[in-house]
Amino acid sequence: MAEKKDENKMEKIVSLCKRRGFVFQGSDIYGGLAGTWDLGPLGVALNNNIKREWWKMFVEGREDMYGLDAAILMNEKVWEASGHTGAGFSDPITECTKCNHRFRADHLENTEVCPDCKGELGEVRNFNLMFETKVGADGSQKSYLRPETAQGIFVNFKNVVDSMSPKMPFGIAQIGKAFRNEIAPREFLFRVREFEQMEIEYFVREEEWKAQFEVWRENILAWFAHIGLKEENLKELEVEESDLAHYSKRTIDFEYNFPGKGFDELAGFAYRTDHDLKNHMEASGTSLEYIDADGSRFIPHVLEPSFGVGRAFIAILSEAYTEDEMGGETRTYLKLPTYLAPNRVAVSPLLKNKPELVEKAREVFTMLKKQFGNVAWDDNGNVGKRYRRQDEIGTPHCVTIDFETLGEEKPELKDTVTVRDRDTGEQQRVAISDLVSVLMQS
Repeated sequence: MAEKKDENKMEKIVSLCKRRGFVFQGSDIYGGLAGTWDLGPLGVALNNNIKREWWKMFVEGREDMYGLDAAILMNEKVWEASGHTGAGFSDPITECTKCNHRFRADHLENTEVCPDCKGELGEVRNFNLMFETKVGADGSQKSYLRPETAQGIFVNFKNVVDSMSPKMPFGIAQIGKAFRNEIAPREFLFRVREFEQMEIEYFVREEEWKAQFEVWRENILAWFAHIGLKEENLKELEVEESDLAHYSKRTIDFEYNFPGKGFDELAGFAYRTDHDLKNHMEASGTSLEYIDADGSRFIPHVLEPSFGVGRAFIAILSEAYTEDEMGGETRTYLKLPTYLAPNRVAVSPLLKNKPELVEKAREVFTMLKKQFGNVAWDDNGNVGKRYRRQDEIGTPHCVTIDFETLGEEKPELKDTVTVRDRDTGEQQRVAISDLVSVLMQS
């Protein structure tokens, strides 16, 4: 079977996402809301698997990492201290005087002529990306939907140190929603107004940051390999000093070669110095120094690996989407790693109108469901159509209960089932008693 090259791969991925229940347009029945997307049943399963694997690798798999889940709403002084309320967290915006369409000025070749109607563009002004809201019944207290998860970690630094007594270096990890009022959200999940981050703030002594930077650079590459991204589809971009964020002294952008789009950001890795802890210490009047075993005090410096869950979601689907030929027909399947696949396995009776087959299949389904959790029941259509459907959503194996399972045709095959492999289409007979161990090894 040979894979087929596809010029319209991203369009097909987007289509598959809606058709098979991965991603839906937000508020779809009302015409949608720009920059918002809803995860369907399979999408939320894949999304949760991504986050679970990240947490296992970077938190549960380490001794120097502590988890956190900070509130989305925070005291407005947090964002004043972090610099988000000023021009540093703004995009240049311009509006057409004729059609009233708004554009990011830094994305336009000509800031005088509207690219949509050729009308005249107005003056360029700064547009703050934070969503502002009011807290309390009288609305007297201002707050924001957080534009990043990092500040929740920084303001909890002292709480984690006091409660957990970590030894340097150590990190605090968080997965959570963030919100940015993008001027022109576009391109599916690439630029949205509501998104999810997987982020770490790793605290080090200033003199150790360069060595730790290289360690974490390798950790990030190991994560990409774990989620199935090929090395040739990844690129590291050293951000030039003139383009660095105000808090950063060094930043690497990790880019992925998305189909139809080319290399675009997948994750970022920044050396934030002691900028954030120092600012919050000065603004709050609370000491955020770390006290070493010898009594010395210092403000730690910070390395920040930051991953967008949505970007990882698209990259994984892009890497997994495959077309080949099977049985003389074109077949589409998602070559997902087993631990990321929304369904670990699908169970089917050969015929759904034969009670004895359905009953036995239900026994197998219940057994596997208890073991793996994410097991699908599929009795819709003939077996061939079921296989194609499960291939398309990335299910690694299909288990079929047939008459041989019942021992009616070949007594020696009683209590065995057919296990089909997604990638090769090959089938083998497996004893029900061995089924869990066989699936766990594959």
